[in-house]
Amino acid sequence: MDTGTGHTLRTVGATRYVTPLREGGSLPGLVEADDDGLYVLKFSGAGQGVRALMAEVLAGELARALELPVPELVFMDLDPALGRAEPDLEIKELIDRSPGINLGVDFLPGALPFDPWLSPDPGPELAASIVWFDALVTNVDRSPRNANLLVWHRRLWCIDHGAALYVHHTWSDPAGHARRPFEQVRDHILLPFAGSIEEADARLAAAVDERLLARIAGLLPDEWLTVAPATDGSGRSLGVDDSRAAYVEYLRRRLEAPRDFVTTAEQARLEEARRDRVA
Repeated sequence: MDTGTGHTLRTVGATRYVTPLREGGSLPGLVEADDDGLYVLKFSGAGQGVRALMAEVLAGELARALELPVPELVFMDLDPALGRAEPDLEIKELIDRSPGINLGVDFLPGALPFDPWLSPDPGPELAASIVWFDALVTNVDRSPRNANLLVWHRRLWCIDHGAALYVHHTWSDPAGHARRPFEQVRDHILLPFAGSIEEADARLAAAVDERLLARIAGLLPDEWLTVAPATDGSGRSLGVDDSRAAYVEYLRRRLEAPRDFVTTAEQARLEEARRDRVA
């Protein structure tokens, strides 16, 4: 899909539903597409709705722009006819509720979940960069309980950003929310591996400007923003362009100095290091 901003996501068509992936609450499926690739399909009709897909696109493509390891994302056109022969009623209904544009994530065959005891050490710079990024986009799903990290060919991959940017579930005081620290960073699974978050901030913050944010927000399909628009302070739904602008403004404010989310993350890292020394 070309947004006219110089940045695109490929659009592919789903041709065969292979199998459900029941690890997550949204019941994604492994699907073959018309480019002969296999993708983890995130359904627009799943219980988490299209806001989760928008968070996947915004966070995933921002991570890619920062050269963090994320699998390719594609828009996947889904014809409900794909579910006609599906014997599982729950899956058939999910396919029926998700016509049109859905989200596909490149399938990494043989990838294993990140295990802090057994997986290769990600290294202090990469770990700090991922911690910084998750604090920026308020991603609550990178904890020991739900790491959303895979190891593939001995390389770490960040997946499943649908829980990020949770401000968009209410759009309640987004300007104030943007300036808050991210206390959940204390539970980040990579915090024990991370180097200085302040140094990561120095590396990464300057790479994100309003033009980049607008380019990434421009990827969001009109049909998603029509179903789940941003709202103004009175609860009035915004149009698709203003909804994109609301995401840009939220992240722009979040990046304004001083960044309390950086201070909180660095304090959490130092506390973690002190606990390790005592242990």
